[in-house]
Amino acid sequence: MISEKNIKQLVEEVINDDIYIVDINISLSNEINVYIDSNSGVKIADCITVSRNIDNNLDRDTEDFELYVSSPGLHLPFKVPEQYVKYLNKDVEVILKTGIKIIGKLTNYENESIILEETKKERIEGHKKKQTVITNHKLKLSDIKSTKVIVSFK
Repeated sequence: MISEKNIKQLVEEVINDDIYIVDINISLSNEINVYIDSNSGVKIADCITVSRNIDNNLDRDTEDFELYVSSPGLHLPFKVPEQYVKYLNKDVEVILKTGIKIIGKLTNYENESIILEETKKERIEGHKKKQTVITNHKLKLSDIKSTKVIVSFK
């Protein structure tokens, strides 16, 4: 059986300091999915380098496998703290373990917690029109079920 530890070691051999491992999944049928990311973006050449190193160091005669190396994509939730740093000042959707969903701008990541700036229009007593209200939520990563970046086409 192919081990996640072995795959992680093979990935770390060829990535530079800017690139980090987001996730490694190995299915029972030996489908290996490696997700890497970088604050400056992942290039196809980075994925090829990682893929070739894994492929060249595993014996297909011993264990047949499928290998996929890519960036995590915007549809997957954050897995590592480095992703919170990468998406600072971007809009994200956070779902707490309590089920509460908060959408806002990720303004800070520090000491395993984030600050999320939520902007809402609310009716405030004494005003005819709804007013813009900004609320800062300090959230611990341990209280977060998932975080995803929100893609905006503005």
